[in-house]
Amino acid sequence: MNKEKQEEAVLTKEEKRRQKIYSIRKETKWKAFVRCIIKNLIKGFYHIVFRIQVTGEPVPEKGAYIICANHINYCDAVAVVIMNKRRVYFIAKEDLFHHRFLNWIAHVFDVIPVKRGKQDIESMKRSLAVLKNGEILGLFPEGTRKGIQKNGKIKNGAAFMAVRTGVPVIPLGIQGTFKPFHKTTLNYGKPLDFSKCQSKTPDKEVLEEVSNTIMNHIIMLTNEKK
Repeated sequence: MNKEKQEEAVLTKEEKRRQKIYSIRKETKWKAFVRCIIKNLIKGFYHIVFRIQVTGEPVPEKGAYIICANHINYCDAVAVVIMNKRRVYFIAKEDLFHHRFLNWIAHVFDVIPVKRGKQDIESMKRSLAVLKNGEILGLFPEGTRKGIQKNGKIKNGAAFMAVRTGVPVIPLGIQGTFKPFHKTTLNYGKPLDFSKCQSKTPDKEVLEEVSNTIMNHIIMLTNEKK
C-alpha cells in the first residue's frame, strides 16, 4: 500500500513538473505589455554592452518563416528575439524551465521547451502550430553551443520543419562573441525555399542535404565581411 502511495506521489510530482514546463500561458494585454517592457530593456542593454547591429536582408513583415542561426552562447537566442520587430518563437532545452525566473521569462516570450536527444511530440506540435499561424520559429541547427567547432553533427530538426511544412528558412550568421563592448552583428540572408522537397515523411538523405544547405549559408553569412 505504501509503495502504491509512493508511486502516486512520484507521478503527481512528475505531472506538476511537466505542467510547469509545458503549460501555455494565455496571451493577454498584460502579458504583451510585460514582454514589450522586458524586450526594450534588454535591447537597450545589448546596444550598449554588445554594440549589436543588424545587417543583410530584411526579415519579411508577414508570413511563416524559420530563422536558423549559428549558436555561440546563451546570448544569441535573446538577441534574435529582441532585435526583431516580429515575434520569434524559439525552441530551448527543457533545463531552462527548471529555474523559476527563467521559467517565467520563457513563458512570457512563449519559448517552446524540448527534451534534448529525444523525440518530443509536444514540442513538435507547438512548433508546427507556430508556423501554421504564420509566425516565425527560431532554431539552431547545431543543436548545441559552438557545435561546428566541436565537430558535432548537424541536427535535422530545422530541415524537418522546413520540408514538412514547406516554410522558407531564413539563414542568420551571428558575427562576434558577445564580449562586453565588442561589436556583435546579426547578418541575415535571403530566405531559402525548400518547398520542392515538401513531404510529410521526408527521407533521411533529403533532410541531411537540406541541413547542409542551411548550415553552409549560415557559415557564409557568419564569415561575410561587413
